[in-house]
Amino acid sequence: MQFIDLKTQYARIEQDVRSRIDAVLSHGQYIMGPEVQALEEELATFVGVEHCVGLSSGTDALLAAMMALEIGRGDEVITSPFTFIATAEMIALLGARPVFVDIDPVTYNIDPNALEDAITGRTRAIMPVSLYGQCADMDAVNAVAEAHNLAVIEDAAQSFGATYKGKRSCGLSTIGCTSFFPAKPLGAYGDAGACFTNDADLARQLREVRNHGQSRRYYHPRLGINGRLDTMQAAVLQSKLAIFPDEVEARGRLGARYSELLRARGAGTTAEPGESGVLTPSIAPDNTSVYAQYTLQVQDREAVAEALKARDIPTAVHYPVPLNEQPVFHVPGAPATPVSAEVAERVISLPMHPYLTEEVQREVVEAVAEACGLEG
Repeated sequence: MQFIDLKTQYARIEQDVRSRIDAVLSHGQYIMGPEVQALEEELATFVGVEHCVGLSSGTDALLAAMMALEIGRGDEVITSPFTFIATAEMIALLGARPVFVDIDPVTYNIDPNALEDAITGRTRAIMPVSLYGQCADMDAVNAVAEAHNLAVIEDAAQSFGATYKGKRSCGLSTIGCTSFFPAKPLGAYGDAGACFTNDADLARQLREVRNHGQSRRYYHPRLGINGRLDTMQAAVLQSKLAIFPDEVEARGRLGARYSELLRARGAGTTAEPGESGVLTPSIAPDNTSVYAQYTLQVQDREAVAEALKARDIPTAVHYPVPLNEQPVFHVPGAPATPVSAEVAERVISLPMHPYLTEEVQREVVEAVAEACGLEG
């Protein structure tokens, strides 16, 4: 059983992918070729914003966003501790300080009610993470940011394709950043990412940052990085974007089926816990999710993982250690994040991709139910 099945997806689009790659090989413009600009235009239209800037990875997208906003040494950026390290890593690499605010226990996204207390005179931006496939409460985050004249950078590495109040992830804040790592809902065949904005000046600065700070050849008004999206990955993403709406629909349907099957066996939800000790995801009323991961909470994660492994069912943990507890970021006496700490001990992700069959899902649910002592 595949945790993420890229082979079935490739079989669906093989001829188109090969044709697009052959076109790149024919014209030979491997860096910033015509496919890059074409993809940027298609992605901007998909998200519903004016500008998309392709980058070499989701990590570089976060870095470029902060560089365009001139965030640097001595500044503070508020973010979530319950995410992959790249979110805070890029803040720290710029000499700024990540300030960690605890998460909402229902959605696992940053708790907007805790933001005010974290703001200081050094705060420059808020970076909410749209985790597991659904957007953070962006209206609430944006309202706090606006009151304090702060930028908002959505880390949408896991939520590209999801919607919040009818608008797509990446089009909800000052700058939206996403990743096209192969395992993401929209994935390349290598590293890739993008930034999205409606601000023409920010888009210009993002384009300069990604290309060594150049505004024109050999003229550098700012420091930048080698963060260009290569043409081959752009071509692959064009092919995948064509089927992406269908895959987004499938992800939503399959995530809902997992939850329905598990709740029928007695699992609760993070919104309505129940007594089983097994909690399925809760999708906020104004949200849709692309289920980048389908993540449960269980009482004895190690035992559940071993039980599923014995049945050849792969699992993963996203994420076992909150960032503020990682040695590189741990500060003795810093405010605790108890929700993140508790959730990090209990989460476990099940196989999730658009090509799961109902038969496979039922097999996974049966194994979870048996391992957790659910009824039925």
